[in-house]
Amino acid sequence: MKKKTYPTEVLDVTIKRITPEGYGYVKHIHPPERGSNGRGLTINVTNVVPGDVVRVTIPNAKGRRKAVVEYDELLQPGPTRNLDIPTHEAVSGGTPLQYMKYAAQLEYKMDMVKTYLQEKDFDISVVKPIIGMDEPNRYRNKMELTFGPNGELGMHQQGNFRRVIDLEDSILAPQIMVDVKHTISKWQKDYDLPGYEKTTQEGLLRNLLMRYSFATDELMIILYVTEGPGKYQAAADDLVTRLTTQFKNLVSLQWVEHASSAERIQADETFILHGRDYINDELNGFKYRIWPDTFFQANPIQAEKLVELALEMADVNEDMRVLDLFCGVGTFSLPLAKMSKDLAGIEIVENSIISARRNAKDNGLDNTFFMTSDARQGLIDLNDVWGHPDLLVLDPPRSGAGGKVMRSIGRFGTDKVVYISCSPKSLADDLTWLRDFGYELITVQPVDQFPHTTHVECVILMKRSGLEDEK
Repeated sequence: MKKKTYPTEVLDVTIKRITPEGYGYVKHIHPPERGSNGRGLTINVTNVVPGDVVRVTIPNAKGRRKAVVEYDELLQPGPTRNLDIPTHEAVSGGTPLQYMKYAAQLEYKMDMVKTYLQEKDFDISVVKPIIGMDEPNRYRNKMELTFGPNGELGMHQQGNFRRVIDLEDSILAPQIMVDVKHTISKWQKDYDLPGYEKTTQEGLLRNLLMRYSFATDELMIILYVTEGPGKYQAAADDLVTRLTTQFKNLVSLQWVEHASSAERIQADETFILHGRDYINDELNGFKYRIWPDTFFQANPIQAEKLVELALEMADVNEDMRVLDLFCGVGTFSLPLAKMSKDLAGIEIVENSIISARRNAKDNGLDNTFFMTSDARQGLIDLNDVWGHPDLLVLDPPRSGAGGKVMRSIGRFGTDKVVYISCSPKSLADDLTWLRDFGYELITVQPVDQFPHTTHVECVILMKRSGLEDEK
């Protein structure tokens, strides 16, 4: 039996709040056809702020429970809307809060942190005011753009992974990255090189990755393509000429073949068109080598604050032994090692451990021990191969450490735990496990690491109950 469809409706709605995904939330109730209850429709609207009154068009409005839409017209701006940002231009999904005044963004993120902690019955009086940015624009040292099938080069539209919005400018990217984008777009057009079409799995150009060090002024540009440069040699040679002429600080230009249909960027073969395969960067006075796939904090200004906060909460001294779980390439490990007697780092990604060891050597540190292992097994093996630390620091991925790892940390039993989080929801979930092992939440310091997005970082300190604390 064919499902009944209903007419398209044009609705004027008021945005009630912004969801954790960055959508404006509206609940519309259709008048009941019979009885007393009307059919409910959840509407998620892109690029809005609370209080905005917008006109939206909903196909098959009564026949669906939810819809994700762009608004047709802004009828009345909400009180927190930043009217300096044009409202008529389509923007990508990377900056869902860019229409919101920055002070309101910070308040939104503070509320998010408190809400998730309160839901798990934590005392939110320990949450300190969020640390924002003095200049919350053009802060990223890494940008990844997608080539569209019709000549676009930009980011995906919020809620629509199939549409790529061509990037003219970016509130996130430093000007040098915007200039690189336009140079490569013109080069693509001049040589009529097709962007990759996900549906048909045809086309050459897939992604553009740019890394730029604010500290060393070194620039890296990576093209991810479906074929090697062989039959495109003339175009590749011209690209080298264009980019090296315009960007004297370009130290790494790579053509990376990625032929499979998998969305995750990976290298089948790498061709160095110019320079070397890494750039040098610095954070908190320490030097790091950054490769295309290296995880490194994308906002160096706020990342330095995260490290300083972690060191302050850890209260490390030269008699302490410290464990850095999920240590990556050593962003927190190196500063901790400099202030402590010994440091151990555990990370499951072998390349990151290789980088961490190299970074420790480059910075003259000889008191570090890095091992490749998943977090749970690493905690088991560490006592035998290195010993027991006085302090445990962890910076897990956005999904959190998870209950099994957190229970292992609880059994591991350091007096203090410093947790660096990039997701308040997974943070609250993880901390409940430590509470079950007698740990008390002492301090929560939110940090706005990514302005104009819904993400918020936190640095937290937990101590085992019964220990003398210094709140």
